Amino acid sequence: MFKRKPSKDIQIDTLIGTKTRIHGDVEFAGGLHLDGHINGDVKGATGGHAILSVSETGCIEGSVIAASVLVNGTVKGDIDAADRVELGAKARVLGSVHYGIIETAVGAQIYGKLNHRAPGGQVSAGPEGETPAPGTPDGESRS
Repeated sequence: MFKRKPSKDIQIDTLIGTKTRIHGDVEFAGGLHLDGHINGDVKGATGGHAILSVSETGCIEGSVIAASVLVNGTVKGDIDAADRVELGAKARVLGSVHYGIIETAVGAQIYGKLNHRAPGGQVSAGPEGETPAPGTPDGESRS
């Protein structure tokens, strides 16, 4: 049988408990674990490796920007992860997900678009809006 590798130990610098509700934007550095509710945008520090972890009881109503995002609760907004997104079996995302690497468990729900981020950090366009090749206005190669 296939077994998942256990996730690396995540260092948690900030914990927001189950009975805590925050109305407003949250900016953090390091690791943030959410068991409660945030009604606002959540943004990890740039330049560092900000990791956001949302438990089964956690909920964010706003957009999320961080290097790595682990969700097993609810996010009602877009997720923009420079590195990776991990969605657990009880994850529910109502918004688009921008990612470098994505891992989803059976049962995870996404109500939005998945947008892969190219290794250079640029988001790849989907089939509806192909990104033109560099140096050409319409993406056609010229010889």
